[in-house]
Order: sequence, then structure tokens, then C-alpha cells
Amino acid sequence: MRALYRTFLSTQVITGRLAGLGALGLLAVLLGAAVGAGQATDPLDEGIGLVSAYGLSLFVPVTTLVFASAVLGEPEEDGTLVYLWLRPVARWRLVAAALAAALTVSLPVVVVPLALAAAATGAGAALVGATAWSSTLATVAYTGLFTWLGLRVRRALVWGLGYILVWEGFVARAGGTASLLAVRTHTRSLLARVAGSAPELVEVSLATSVALPLLAAAVAAALTVRRLARQDVA
Repeated sequence: MRALYRTFLSTQVITGRLAGLGALGLLAVLLGAAVGAGQATDPLDEGIGLVSAYGLSLFVPVTTLVFASAVLGEPEEDGTLVYLWLRPVARWRLVAAALAAALTVSLPVVVVPLALAAAATGAGAALVGATAWSSTLATVAYTGLFTWLGLRVRRALVWGLGYILVWEGFVARAGGTASLLAVRTHTRSLLARVAGSAPELVEVSLATSVALPLLAAAVAAALTVRRLARQDVA
């Protein structure tokens, strides 16, 4: 499994990809510094707003989409997945190695700059901790979902952006079941609860805000294993 992990990890560490997404992370830090320098009357609320609107709504899902959709999607499209598929290795091990590789790259690219951005706002340790927890949970959930998507459909980036922008950006805002099916709903609720402010962002309980994203990641991983076991790889 270590060899599989290293193989998948090597496909994730691409200089251009890391540089582009690193620039988005740097923008988050600059925005945090701007909030801190602006002498806001309530830096905690301003900081939560920044992390929610830019971090959890855009930076985290887009970054995770780029890495996770490619970890199995690119080998399938270029025909190299067959060499891994033909190995006498349990399919769940292939998926576990792919998920681990995607998370290894995504987590530091996402969590570190967002935590720095939260610190730069001057809102204190509560916001930094809440940002780290919520962005980590979001990355885990999106990694599961987008790894499955990358294996399931071609042009996974387009479909993934559609989910992020249309479903989570518009449909889920209507509330009800649609809201519960959006990762963003739960991670924003976790952010606000742990930080201790912005009650308008709290839509679900603390237990639900943690459990449902983890459940979504687990179900998506199981679907990825099932897909890999049943599809013909050529």
C-alpha cells in the first residue's frame, strides 16, 4: 500500500498546480491581514465572515476538487489506471491510498493559509482553532466526494464546480433538505460554534455538523471502491 500511496502522491505534486492554488492561499492571508488592519469593531465576526465566504465557500472546495478529482480521474483518462487495477490488490486499498495521497497534499495547502489568515485578522485563538477544525473537516468531506466524482465522470472539474457554485452556492441556500446535503452548511456551522460568534451561520447542531460531512466522505469512499471493482478499466 505504501508503493500505491507514493505513486498517487507523485501525481498530485505538480509545480504549476501547487503554485496556482498556493496563490489562492496567499490571497486568503492578505485578506485576513486587510481585516486586521481595518480596525473592525468586531474582528471576530469579520474574521468568521472571511473564513466562511472565501475559505469554506470557495478556497477549500475548489482546491480539494483540483487534487481529489485528479487522483484517480487522471490515471483513468490517460490509461495508466489499468496498471494499478491489474495488481492483485484489494480495491479498497487502492482507494485508501488515493484518498491518503489527495489529503496529504490538500490539507496543508488549505488549512495552513486559512489558519494564518484567521490569525492575521487579530480575532484571537478561538477563530484560528475554529478555522483549522472546520477547514480540515471540509477538506476530508470534499476529498471523498470529489475522488468518487473524478472516477465516475469525465470533465470532473466542470461537474465539481457546478456542485460548488450551483448546488452549494444557490440551491442549498433555500434551506431544508437541500441545505443539509451541502458540506458548506455543516462546516460553517462548526466554524461559528467553535469560534463562539456569528449565530446566523449556525444551521445544524454541533454533532450533526461533524457527523454528516464524515458520513458523506465515508459513503463516497465506499462508492469509489464499488465503482473501481465493477467498472472495466482499459
